[in-house]
Amino acid sequence: MAIPTSKDELLAAIEKTFTQLSGDLDRVPPDAARQPVLKGHVKDTMMSPADLVAYLVGWNQQVLTWHRRRAAGLPDEFPAPGIRWNELGLLAKRYYAEHHDDDWDGLRTQLLEAKDLILVLVEGYTDADLYGAPWYGKWTMGRMISLNTSSPYANARARIRTWLRHT
Repeated sequence: MAIPTSKDELLAAIEKTFTQLSGDLDRVPPDAARQPVLKGHVKDTMMSPADLVAYLVGWNQQVLTWHRRRAAGLPDEFPAPGIRWNELGLLAKRYYAEHHDDDWDGLRTQLLEAKDLILVLVEGYTDADLYGAPWYGKWTMGRMISLNTSSPYANARARIRTWLRHT
């Protein structure tokens, strides 16, 4: 899928990749949801399908936090408090730990809710807001949103599909 360059394209990309991912997550046997069967986000580690969903929930919630902080006039904390961009493995581990006790259905619901809140967020912006100027470094707001929603959804889908083919 092409990188979105407009509000409509961004909304469509989020919806399409989420729907595709959701269909594949429906195929995960619930008793396998917590088994470490996928290559982890940290080198030489394994994660479960539930960890993968926790990772997506974490990033979706992080996007919402960035926008809430900006709207409140608070300083940016990119990518997350206490984490630098070269420490994303630590952030992945944080997301896994935060959702370690969540059941499969609960994680899926959290991801759906976070995605829906992001769609509402995007709906509140114009094309100019999303793509008219850099928002963080060289990245536009729309690109930062897609980098943390539709792109990881597609990556997660590829991981899940690969695993499902071999189970």
